[in-house]
Amino acid sequence: MAFRLSNNLLGILNFMTFLLSILGAGIWLSREGLTECKHFLDRPIYVGVFLMAVSLAGMIGACCRVTWLLWLYVVVMFLLIVLGVVFTVFAFVVTNKGAGETLPGRGYKEYRLGDYSNWLQKRVSDGKNWNKIKSCLADSKVCTDFNDKYLNVPVTEFYREHLSSVQSGCCKPSDDCQFKYVGPTNWTRGSAVSTNPDCSLWDNNMDTLYFNCQSCKAGFMDNLRSSWKKVAVVNIVCLVFLIIDYSVGCCAFRNNRRDDHYQQPWKP
Repeated sequence: MAFRLSNNLLGILNFMTFLLSILGAGIWLSREGLTECKHFLDRPIYVGVFLMAVSLAGMIGACCRVTWLLWLYVVVMFLLIVLGVVFTVFAFVVTNKGAGETLPGRGYKEYRLGDYSNWLQKRVSDGKNWNKIKSCLADSKVCTDFNDKYLNVPVTEFYREHLSSVQSGCCKPSDDCQFKYVGPTNWTRGSAVSTNPDCSLWDNNMDTLYFNCQSCKAGFMDNLRSSWKKVAVVNIVCLVFLIIDYSVGCCAFRNNRRDDHYQQPWKP
């Protein structure tokens, strides 16, 4: 019996998914350096390999009319959709709270640890996790590049710069410390007394700076929050694709079962 339209369409969709999963895994593998950051970024490789296996099962099941493979494909796709919905809702809930504090006369914002969700605070503030994150920040040279970029910028212009959350939180002291500006990562303590505990932890050493402070953790969380929001939006698009794929897969599975039934030998 001729292939149904849904079988052909499912084969094409899974071939596209197979190619995209190879491309995605290749991009992750080609990223630079085995730093602590890289260990966090390795996980999408496993997702890419898993999608390759699932899409291959869908292609074979649809094009070769292997009913049990299609059944497995439909079940896995259903579970992926459920997990995708759960992750998307979780990502929006976790990233819904938190934002930088706007300061008068400043182009950048400042960040407070308590402004973010408890789940993010616990994950980032955990000693083991934060040590890895600090290694990430050091390896990425975010503050070194920050210092080089604004080294010859006058203080009045520096205060008007739109810094990233990590630059503002980790590479310079908080404004309420009232330190005197010498350079982007070089500040001298004044006579003012601040209730901010981070002020006593500032160090002009490029390996230290504000990396041990709550402000740095908050800046990193704000960056993480923005990334998660983008991932959640992309995940919604992927969910729409998965639902379409799942619907076509169900039709192809039904077609295979019907064909298998018609091809069974007649028994008197």
